[in-house]
Amino acid sequence: MASDERALELAVGHLGKRDRTAAEIRRHLAGKDIGAPAVDAAVAELERMGYLDDARYARTFAEDRRALDAWGLERIERRLLELGIDREHIAAAIGDRDGEAELEAALELLRRRVREVPASERERERALGMLVRKGYDLELAYDAVRAFERAGTA
Repeated sequence: MASDERALELAVGHLGKRDRTAAEIRRHLAGKDIGAPAVDAAVAELERMGYLDDARYARTFAEDRRALDAWGLERIERRLLELGIDREHIAAAIGDRDGEAELEAALELLRRRVREVPASERERERALGMLVRKGYDLELAYDAVRAFERAGTA
């Protein structure tokens, strides 16, 4: 079997498990001792056929992490960079989210996870830490905790 054919076969098999990024396919094929020209050819063919699309991957990943895991923009961006997605695809996937929508997402997460207004400084820090770990900007996390407290005391 020719190297290009083997590379394409291995790449398709790797894609069969779940959607992947071009960088993930490249790493997988490199780990199988496939030469760079064959890797490039396989990636180009998969992109041409529509099976490999980093822009689509970034959009889907961002939407899923927001809806399913309540991740903030910083955590989504960090993970997409780790997966080898270009910054322009990341910006397109998360760039249209405004500050108010991000604040509302953080408040919704607080309502689901914290439920009661923090009664002490320690509880307030816990809520803040949870938002930051989920990937919300520190300043936005502070704003969300304060808004959560105001809404709970009104």
